[in-house]
Amino acid sequence: MKNAEATKVLEAARDLAPVIAARAADIESGRRLPLELLEQFKRAGFFRMFVPRGHGGYEADLWTSCEVLETLARADGAAAWTTMIGMESPHLFALLPRERFDAIYSAGPDVILGGPFNAQGQALVEKGGYRVTGRWAFASGCEHCDWLFANCVVLENGQPRPGPIPGAPQTRAMLFKANEVRIIDTWNVLGLKGTGSHDVALEGAFCPEESSFDIFFGVSNIQRPGFVAPVLHFVLHMAAVALGIAQGAVDDVVQLVTKGKRRMYARVPLIESPVFQLELGRTEMSVRAARVLLRDTVAELWSACVNEPSSVPALAPRLSATLAWVTETAAGVVETCYRAGGAHSLKDGSSLQRRFRDIYTFRQHASAAEGWFGQAGAALLGQPTGFWT
Repeated sequence: MKNAEATKVLEAARDLAPVIAARAADIESGRRLPLELLEQFKRAGFFRMFVPRGHGGYEADLWTSCEVLETLARADGAAAWTTMIGMESPHLFALLPRERFDAIYSAGPDVILGGPFNAQGQALVEKGGYRVTGRWAFASGCEHCDWLFANCVVLENGQPRPGPIPGAPQTRAMLFKANEVRIIDTWNVLGLKGTGSHDVALEGAFCPEESSFDIFFGVSNIQRPGFVAPVLHFVLHMAAVALGIAQGAVDDVVQLVTKGKRRMYARVPLIESPVFQLELGRTEMSVRAARVLLRDTVAELWSACVNEPSSVPALAPRLSATLAWVTETAAGVVETCYRAGGAHSLKDGSSLQRRFRDIYTFRQHASAAEGWFGQAGAALLGQPTGFWT
């Protein structure tokens, strides 16, 4: 059930959607959220949705956050993606010691953390902490983050420490103030340009033990349903963004056609075309089906987090397959809408073109890869499921 604060955040997202859509070209050309829009997002409460009440947050439920992200992505995919990263900050901060968590939120709830999950650096064990060196790609929203983390392979006596997965090294994320990390301007890409997912780098930086955490196997210091399985919550948040991009494409093509769009050589306007009506109906059902799947999966995870946290790991393969299916379905919807837009879709500044580029950039993300279907299939057969075993 939504609490009152979370409901207000969702209402704020709906109110801001036209503003975001109007700024989509600025977001894309600037390759980041405009600072004044970022401030509006803070006032709306997007970044405090999961922060505990005792630290000034709202402790929102998972489905409300998915609704917020779908609403934002319906306006602009990059704005939603960047908001998603900031929204999830308390989940990661909660993997630190509780005293560190409390100190970070002592000045207020709107603290933004970013950083890449891939362990692309090295952390050499030293007395009291680690000496960190590396370069990491895909640090979404890094230019407006308060803190950045860098995930590393832990080295001790020149060798990787064994991790919890047999045959794999230990990895650990190292936390730094954003101004201690070098940002390298690399984000020149096909889509989701406004996420500002540049590279970040560190050279021989010291990270105290209490400022490090394990992203995948760490234990949260917050005992709330929203903190039981952070990575799985993130998976479903991504699905909500993909869903919003697809719904936005349907909105775009309906608006285009109702304004009299007519394909060259066609006998009737698109709005009167039975073939177009059939395709539009099919895409609408695809979006609705994806939303129902996401909602049911969210409800299943949330129920497990509330009532039986020990059962959550068994849900992981199916949750990851849900993201893969929703993203695959969303891409098909957007492609259909893009084709229906004809020459209009080709133009720079066309929202259909932007959504087409965004969703196919999204599909390249490892978390949305089709291989996750195999993990779900393996689970059904009682076979090992790789990462989630």
